[in-house]
This record gives sequence, structure tokens and C-alpha cells, in this order.
Amino acid sequence: MESNKVHYASIDEYIATFPTDTQKILQELRATIKAAAPGAQEKISYQMPAFALNGNLVYFAAWKNHIGLYATPSGTQEFEQELSIYEKARGSIKFPSTNPLPLDLISRIVKFRVAEKPE
Repeated sequence: MESNKVHYASIDEYIATFPTDTQKILQELRATIKAAAPGAQEKISYQMPAFALNGNLVYFAAWKNHIGLYATPSGTQEFEQELSIYEKARGSIKFPSTNPLPLDLISRIVKFRVAEKPE
């Protein structure tokens, strides 16, 4: 039985599937993550854009009404107070599509995750 699930070969390919305004947001998020984790490698994992540095660092994805950042439970717990205005689960954060992304906060979350990863 053949799967109808889309398989992305790269983050560029993933981003290209969205409307122009969402592409811009995803590129800003991607650039923020790259700047905060310059040694991290881009990849697709679980059909989502991901960055890896001595293991998986963070994932992100675009949804109908939000941009999801998946920074593991430690990444969300460390910034719990600042993230209290967002819907979140154990290791994920939902940033509403109607608001600008908190890029400074995202950068600090990624830097925290980098510091957690031993070389």
C-alpha cells in the first residue's frame, strides 16, 4: 500500500510548500536558529525541519494557525515563565500565526539547547 504522506528532501523544499507570507516567517525562524546554533546541521526529521548538534536540537513546523517550535521538555521548562503566554505541551510551543515570532526568545531557547549538548 502506497502512502500519501509527503516526503521532504530538504528544509528549502519544506518551506517552498507554504504561501509566501508563511515562507518569510519560516525563513526568519530558520535564520534565527542557525545564528544561535552555527555548528548545527539542517535536516528533515519526522517530515519537519530540524537542526542537529550531537543529536537532535530543535524542530519547527508551520501549521494552519501557528508555527510550532519543538525544543524538547528541557527547552520549554527552562523558559516556562516567558512562554506562559503561549500554548505549549511537554516539549512544544505554539506561536500564533497572527503575531510576530519572539525571535530573541527563540534564540535564547536554541542557545540553551546547544549548551545542553555535550561535544
